[in-house]
Amino acid sequence: MADDPTGTPTPADPPTESKDVSDDFVSRGHTSPSGLKYTTTTGRLVLRREETKDGRADGFRPKAEIFVAAYTKDDGEPGRPVTFAFNGGPGSSSVWLHLGLLGPRLVDAGDVGAMTPAPFGLVDNPGSLLETSDLVMIDPVNTGFSRVVEGEKTDEFHAFIEDRDLVAEVIRLWTTRNNRWLSPKYLVGESYGTLRAVAVAGRLFDAYGMAVNGLGLISTVLNMSTLRFFPGSDLPYALHLPTYAAIAHFHGRHGGRDLAEVVRDAEQFAAADFGYALTQGNRLTPAEYDDVVARLSALTTLDEGFIRRTNLRWDYSEFAAELLRGEGLAVGRIDGRFTAPPENLQNSDSWDDPSMRAITGPFAAAMNHYVRAELGYENDLPYEILTARVQPWSYRTFEGAPVDVSNVLERLLVHNPALRVHVDYGYYDGATPHFAAEYVWAHMAVSDQAKARFSHHFHEAGHMMYLNPEVRRTQLAALRDFVTNGPSTDD
Repeated sequence: MADDPTGTPTPADPPTESKDVSDDFVSRGHTSPSGLKYTTTTGRLVLRREETKDGRADGFRPKAEIFVAAYTKDDGEPGRPVTFAFNGGPGSSSVWLHLGLLGPRLVDAGDVGAMTPAPFGLVDNPGSLLETSDLVMIDPVNTGFSRVVEGEKTDEFHAFIEDRDLVAEVIRLWTTRNNRWLSPKYLVGESYGTLRAVAVAGRLFDAYGMAVNGLGLISTVLNMSTLRFFPGSDLPYALHLPTYAAIAHFHGRHGGRDLAEVVRDAEQFAAADFGYALTQGNRLTPAEYDDVVARLSALTTLDEGFIRRTNLRWDYSEFAAELLRGEGLAVGRIDGRFTAPPENLQNSDSWDDPSMRAITGPFAAAMNHYVRAELGYENDLPYEILTARVQPWSYRTFEGAPVDVSNVLERLLVHNPALRVHVDYGYYDGATPHFAAEYVWAHMAVSDQAKARFSHHFHEAGHMMYLNPEVRRTQLAALRDFVTNGPSTDD
């Protein structure tokens, strides 16, 4: 209450609501090296949610501001495809696919053995997917510049279902506002982003009736039980074996043998004798056990003593520490081609990934420059490249069961008979081994007709296979073909 000049109390001014948040975008025109004229629209898209209270409508309230970078061809022909892309983590921004593969500009990072020194830079991407498809790069909550709005819980979207629904809503809203419902639509995800892509495609179909034309799955994981090392679960030990053999080959541990031959031998052993040995446990005879140890040592080039001490079972962090221990080096997980001296050579495992240490700097510098200097978007928030702010990540949807979306893909392939799937594998990828992804395909209940809608592409590269310029050119050519001409398969 306040007093008027006569001393009579008067009501105070009523409280004012905080200013509603609104979309914050900036657009710029550009021309690609090929002469393609396009517009970038960069900024934060406000997501709102219809709420009810006691059975009554209670507003359409902002929940999160999602950073989006969209690339659209000027005067694009009707029906031009649009590709929505994101990375994974959880906790990763889309910077890796954005500036590493798909966009019109690339980070000048170099590759293993010839990394570009600071302050790094950007170069044109003559093979950009923009040449054949419009692009929308999406950063989930707390990655990039994406955040919840003031007053909302910061961890609300750090969960499988909430993240799935948020990304699907971004796609629905962008598609609606830009009148693109009749455009062919593709989702491209990397790593956890592949699991997200399948889940989002299912959500789009179930909630909005939106059918996507294709899924681009780069470094795939659809069933986490194929990757996670848990006591009592032997499957990941077998499925990682071909990757161990490939990485050993890259580091010269297999003499003059051909990589394809080494990988094939490891796959055959993993699928048959090694898989059998793991299921037998202590029922193996001493002779059988010795034979498995010797064959594992030949394939991985790890010391037989190490293999015995781990009882035939070691996780990737132990492999990373052990393979080149004699040379004073640990190998990378995201990309097993990278090496660096570990902080402690006596460690039995290594989660300090030399490959991530090598590439994070170039991508961070390039993105922070690019978004302001070339896209024209200003924001004083830190651009979260790869953050732990999303942890712990909730998989409560799968309580008591594996985190697995392969059944969603099975259903989509039935309900959408035109859906196609492009898959990229890296032989030196210790995070999402190629043989684990192939195991998932082999255990899906799909028809021969559905299998024919998959295209599989194997690369002598790591998780972010596009770090290798030659692989990037091949990968982009296949992706451009995927969104225009249908599937093709590499062996």
